Amino acid sequence: MSASATPAIHTWKPSAARTLTITGFTPRARGACPAPTAGSIVAWPVKDPADVLDYVYDISSAIWGDEGDSIAFLNITISPAAAGDLTLTSTTSNGHQAILWLSAGQSGTTYSVTLTIGTLAGRGFQRTVMLPCLSLSVEPPLGTELVTNTGAPIVDQSGNPIFIES
Repeated sequence: MSASATPAIHTWKPSAARTLTITGFTPRARGACPAPTAGSIVAWPVKDPADVLDYVYDISSAIWGDEGDSIAFLNITISPAAAGDLTLTSTTSNGHQAILWLSAGQSGTTYSVTLTIGTLAGRGFQRTVMLPCLSLSVEPPLGTELVTNTGAPIVDQSGNPIFIES
């Protein structure tokens, strides 16, 4: 009997680099009031228009204590949504994580990605996550856009990058 090659089986795992957790469901002491979170902006790291990447939204803290509950459906809305803008390539879930594969996008645009999630137990959640799109493979002109020390664009209340006038 001759030895033959055994095919390798690849196990895919979502990237932890682009994983966010649902807000407003942190454990706290009985009677303690949560800190207000309304108006806080939740954002994934900057995406290059050429990237095709997985982005994860974890709802485990919202369904904690109900081991039988998991994501039953996802509805994703992206804004703006014109030709060449951010594209939802596919979605899936692995129980408590909604996994979105996103591609394309216009450099200099911050997209709002709204996730509407329903669970097997009947829970429902709707959250919006911002996704800034910026060409990372080509250096932008210096001094035109305000960015953080990590390179993420600073945006106004509508999610648009703030530019410096020269």
